[in-house]
Amino acid sequence: MSEEIRKPAVAGYFYPANKDELIKLIENCFKHPLGPGKLPKEITPRNSYRIIAAQVPHAGYIYSGPCAAWAYLELYVDGKPDTIIILGPNHTGLGLPVSVWPRGYWETPLGRLEIDKEVVDILLQHEVFASDYSAHVQEHSIEVQLPFVQYIFGNDVKIVPICIADPRLETAEEISKGILHAIAETKKRILILASSDMTHYEPQDVAQMKDSEALDAIISLDVKKLYELVESGLTMCGFAPVSVAMLVASHFKAGGHVVKYYTSGDIIGDISSVVGYASVVFEKGIPIKKPRRPIKEEVAPSI
Repeated sequence: MSEEIRKPAVAGYFYPANKDELIKLIENCFKHPLGPGKLPKEITPRNSYRIIAAQVPHAGYIYSGPCAAWAYLELYVDGKPDTIIILGPNHTGLGLPVSVWPRGYWETPLGRLEIDKEVVDILLQHEVFASDYSAHVQEHSIEVQLPFVQYIFGNDVKIVPICIADPRLETAEEISKGILHAIAETKKRILILASSDMTHYEPQDVAQMKDSEALDAIISLDVKKLYELVESGLTMCGFAPVSVAMLVASHFKAGGHVVKYYTSGDIIGDISSVVGYASVVFEKGIPIKKPRRPIKEEVAPSI
């Protein structure tokens, strides 16, 4: 097969299609009142490589970008990985249950990122994964992460995009086993990004309550509790990708902490029907524990 290049599907919609405008908006997300208030280039990376995984939102940048910037600043400070496995939910219904884009490049207005074929080949040894392009062609949940990745790490970090349409817990467990196999086999620094928004289209107070309970489960690495919340009505679109991140983090005893949470209501002022956005990192050396305050009162730590 000839080299595959995945062209942007939501440039000009979720984020600007023009390179200069995109960079300006990304920097505005970092400087936004709900963002971390500083640019990565203003900070010296620690290069401690303690972060195993992160949860990041995937709405339009004007809504969730400042929240995502918190996670990406943490990732920048932690140090550049060799490869990023990006897990996203399947919003389109296209493609196979667990679809891996197997080769080539993904393109954004900031350039191209190469697929890590070595990692892909190891994943495809596991039955749960399938080589599939169709699930990715119109899907936004992975694409919207790439300009942030390119902004903080440049274009020489490799990626493995995985779109998950089968949200069952047993599937998440099999995906995590494949990822752990790839980490052990390649000896590479592999970062897991799980793309997800939180509660969808509930009043602000209801969304905050539901998301607080969900984030308690997430940072506690309690995957079964997260699935129970989904079964009882939590409308978190990427709970399966986040569950995979939690399972991998648990293997490395990497505790989670919420670095930012807010809702679309905090952006536009309409709190009658909101979407929740959270950035969470899973870091070695961080105790696995629950937050001591409700999420809506959570103050993200400074870097």
